[in-house]
Amino acid sequence: MQEQIYTNYRLLLPTEEVLGTLVIRDGIISDIQPGVVSQGQNGTGNYLVPGLIELHTDNLEKCVSPRPGVRWNLDAAAVNHDRDLISSGITTVCDAIAIGDVTPREDSLRLHHYAPMIEAIAEGQAAGRFSVDHLLHLRCELGYEHLYSTIEPLAHHPLLALISLMDHTPGQRQFVNIDKYKQYYVGKHGVPVEKMEEFIEMRLSNQKRHAKENRQALVAMTQEKGISLASHDDATVEHVQEAIAEGVVLAEFPTTVDAAKEAHSNGLSVLMGAPNIILGGSHSGNVSAMELVELDLVDIISSDYVPRSLLQSAFIISQQTTKPLYEVIKLVTLNSATAINLDSEIGSLAVGKQADFVTVQDDGIVPKILEVYKKGDRVA
Repeated sequence: MQEQIYTNYRLLLPTEEVLGTLVIRDGIISDIQPGVVSQGQNGTGNYLVPGLIELHTDNLEKCVSPRPGVRWNLDAAAVNHDRDLISSGITTVCDAIAIGDVTPREDSLRLHHYAPMIEAIAEGQAAGRFSVDHLLHLRCELGYEHLYSTIEPLAHHPLLALISLMDHTPGQRQFVNIDKYKQYYVGKHGVPVEKMEEFIEMRLSNQKRHAKENRQALVAMTQEKGISLASHDDATVEHVQEAIAEGVVLAEFPTTVDAAKEAHSNGLSVLMGAPNIILGGSHSGNVSAMELVELDLVDIISSDYVPRSLLQSAFIISQQTTKPLYEVIKLVTLNSATAINLDSEIGSLAVGKQADFVTVQDDGIVPKILEVYKKGDRVA
């Protein structure tokens, strides 16, 4: 039996912070005690926190296409993505694979590369190529004509953990502000300024023709197959009530206080973005994530498009509120595990759970990740 001892660490346990000792046997946490012992690895008072859990990141897209028109080798991109995550302290991830693009580009990743991206993740996971445990989160753009026929064959995928219902139609949800919509799609997606009005009309038409039918079909499928379902960018009480009626368990990025309150009060887990926390607001002009945190309306934080932001956001929340770090860390660990039904295995420092953890040095500016462990093995 292989035993490892980590002592003199500030352990962030589910209900308290303890300067103490953590013991691992064969990749499982076997003992946690207060106090410092004379053997094992001495943490000199640094933090030891559970491995972070990410439910919504499109970082793989960035690795596949680091610049417009560039396509990286998919296997290499998947490994690079994995290294981005593990070096950020993320030990379990739901890779967000978008199905259905909002643009008509012929080289669209989201129209033509989703299947190879899923295959690269599945193959890398099966081959032991990754340091992170990878699961799939299928992001479904409801205005895409062929959405359901694309998703249905993936419903039995062994890595599928989450499906989210997205509607990025201009004038509602994330993009109530049309000027923000134009700025985003010109800047990120390269829509020519002179084509923007035509583009907006196309998006409105697609939403009107396909969104309702696609939504109904996906809701029926997830209910039948027991797949966790998330709503996306809810802006109104009515949006949330619709989601509740559909069996949604996770409200991703609600855009208003009213929507967040309605979701939280009805038992949905509310997820907000770490970049919003760090930057002090939403790039789309929507509600501030910190405002929702201060109102106790946030259950989960996602790194979204910046993996390194996840751990930093937890420390910022603790610094700027009265919330102790051991409570805040649940927003990026235990609560995320619970949302995808893995809280009995991962998500907290507890006897019997998998030994996924991160050691962290905090100077009050940016927390520095020292080491990352997966099942007791150091991987970064």
